[in-house]
Amino acid sequence: MVEISDQLGCLFSDSIEQDGGSYRIEVPKREIDNGSIVPGETYRVAILSAEAVDEERDSQSQSRSNTSESTTQSPPVKQGDKRTLSIESIGDQGDGIAKVERGYVVIVPGARPGDEVEVEIQNARENVAFAEVIEAVSSNTDKAD
Repeated sequence: MVEISDQLGCLFSDSIEQDGGSYRIEVPKREIDNGSIVPGETYRVAILSAEAVDEERDSQSQSRSNTSESTTQSPPVKQGDKRTLSIESIGDQGDGIAKVERGYVVIVPGARPGDEVEVEIQNARENVAFAEVIEAVSSNTDKAD
């Protein structure tokens, strides 16, 4: 497996071309446009053989395939589940929004940011669930006293 530094600014593939008595690799314009590379600055360059890159890509692709199979499993909640949630924000329609495992969103009508509520999941979809408040464990107005 190829180790890649957390300081990696960009990654692209290109062929080495002879230019007179030297060799060069062209940096794609998109790397300049998106700010990954600034003309005139000095950078460290790592050269990986195409074979090593292909092996790593195949390994990552297989890993992503296995991960996507496990992440496309059912939502982390199901209808009828009871949960205690902390409301983090308000949605466009004025409903409370909480997040649970894997960043899954639960919409809770009537709840406000800062509220901690016991809810029952009414409808769970692939990327969002809708819940009803059973009991307010603590509310934002309690904290204002």
